[in-house]
Amino acid sequence: MDASAALWNELTYERRQRFFDGESVWDTDDYRKRYVGVLGSATAQQVIRKNREAWRSFFSLKEKGEAAGPSGYWGNEDDGRVLRTYVRNDQYTLETGERSRLEIPVGSDLKDEYGLGHTERLRLEVRGEPKWSGKQGRLELYYDELDDRFRAIQPVSDCSPRDTPLADETAALDIGANNIVAATTSTGQQFLYGGRDLFDRFRETTREIARLQSLLAEGRYTSERIRRLYRRRTRRRDHAMDALARDLIERLHAEGVSAVYVGALTDVLSASWSVRANAKTHNFWAFRAFIDRLTCTAEEFGITVEVRSEAWTSRECPNCGSTGRTTRHRDTLTCECGFEGHADLTASETFLRRHSDTTVPRPMARPVCLKWDDHRWSASPCARRPNEEHTNPQDASVEVGQRDRPRSRGFPGL
Repeated sequence: MDASAALWNELTYERRQRFFDGESVWDTDDYRKRYVGVLGSATAQQVIRKNREAWRSFFSLKEKGEAAGPSGYWGNEDDGRVLRTYVRNDQYTLETGERSRLEIPVGSDLKDEYGLGHTERLRLEVRGEPKWSGKQGRLELYYDELDDRFRAIQPVSDCSPRDTPLADETAALDIGANNIVAATTSTGQQFLYGGRDLFDRFRETTREIARLQSLLAEGRYTSERIRRLYRRRTRRRDHAMDALARDLIERLHAEGVSAVYVGALTDVLSASWSVRANAKTHNFWAFRAFIDRLTCTAEEFGITVEVRSEAWTSRECPNCGSTGRTTRHRDTLTCECGFEGHADLTASETFLRRHSDTTVPRPMARPVCLKWDDHRWSASPCARRPNEEHTNPQDASVEVGQRDRPRSRGFPGL
């Protein structure tokens, strides 16, 4: 892992120098030859490939006009290099059971040092129980500094047959923080994922971090406890967002949705005078990460995700089309024409109608509201609003959110 970090940092340094000098970042020295004795040819090539992917991502974001910086180094202030490496999917073997073990390749120099034969691989004891099966992907190994453990992450391909949409319906998503996602489908169904409880817990942890930082000695900025709180805060949020993406896409797939429209986030992420609003937009929401997560999940079901403009959708009345006669107060949108409805759900309905090629019916059944309970998104019908049409409550579809099923599995330790 140390050799992998050194390889990454040397390659990154040369590419950064070339980039700032206006030269091609791809014409670099052959670093594989320098590290093949420790890593082996395949692993060295994987680290180089991962570095290339990072730079391609940077250039792709730059072409789109999004804020991004060139690839950085693997390192931290306290211990220097970050210990991490990647192993090609056909170069390792994982066996679980009574004597679970992981076998990975190493270079000839390490084989000589530890007495391994020419065809032998390094064998490591592992702890953990895989939850998913399928075709194994590139293995990631890293050292967890806070828990003082080595960890392995093994992505696997989902072998389920749910890789094609059931019909040719569309859906539009209005993304926010008070309500993380409001979705409307061309079948007339609506889903609302509430985010207030999630943000309140996020903010409580943030306050505790600030309190602990105020107790640090002068010149210190962090501690092990603070780092643990930062990680817990991030993991809680990411777990909820992963589960949300999975639950939402499964529901859209069941509705026959093949294309999802998501609003562009430029206006949403603009600065606000409110400290609370800034905390939501820049810390809690993590919009781009969520869109990437949603897109990856949708690919499993053959659903496409497209980013479109949602300008004025949150202010437009679905009855008369006015934007100047509407008033929004918290979750309610009202219009002088007499309309009153849920602001975010109405925005997603207007957004879908604006970009859909087919006629979008007015939602008739009560929307399905979903709430996070630390494990899954649980569903119930939303409360009625005045002047909105509803079907008989007994006819409204109510589903229970399922536990998130990630595409990768992690093992607590090696």
